[in-house]
Amino acid sequence: MTNNSRVAILMGSDSDWDRLKPCAATLREHGEEPIVRVLSAHRTPEETADFATNARANGICAIICAAGGAAHLAGVVAAHTTLPVIGVPLDNPPMDGMDSLLATVQMPGGVPVATVGAGRGGPVNAALLALRIIGVADADTAARMDDFKSAQRDRVLAKDAGLQENLEN
Repeated sequence: MTNNSRVAILMGSDSDWDRLKPCAATLREHGEEPIVRVLSAHRTPEETADFATNARANGICAIICAAGGAAHLAGVVAAHTTLPVIGVPLDNPPMDGMDSLLATVQMPGGVPVATVGAGRGGPVNAALLALRIIGVADADTAARMDDFKSAQRDRVLAKDAGLQENLEN
């Protein structure tokens, strides 16, 4: 485990890693080296609970959990920690992610899981949400998020200017 990692990415299966690489890449772009683990709510429940229970003591500030199908990983983690848990529902067949979305978002009162969208944007948004959470208490991370938001704005305005120019021709 990396000593200075403040964000953990947990996935229910190693087959989920390809879809979570953009999450890790986004964190790294903004100066956070994540802890990345395969832990299953159903197949490794003790290890999952142990990770969640000890996360704060290990310096973790936010835990991103991605799973498809029954997608209980985020809920199990949230049951064992008071840290922010961000659920990433994966869009697997046969229900194209609707099952994992509902399993992740429909948590009982008192066990919160912040849930991002299924699909390509979900892992990136999970990383950005984790960074914003860290930014509440870390001015450097907050400044990186401000810079990111400004860069997004500049890219969109440049695209709009290019479109307007093409429309005039």
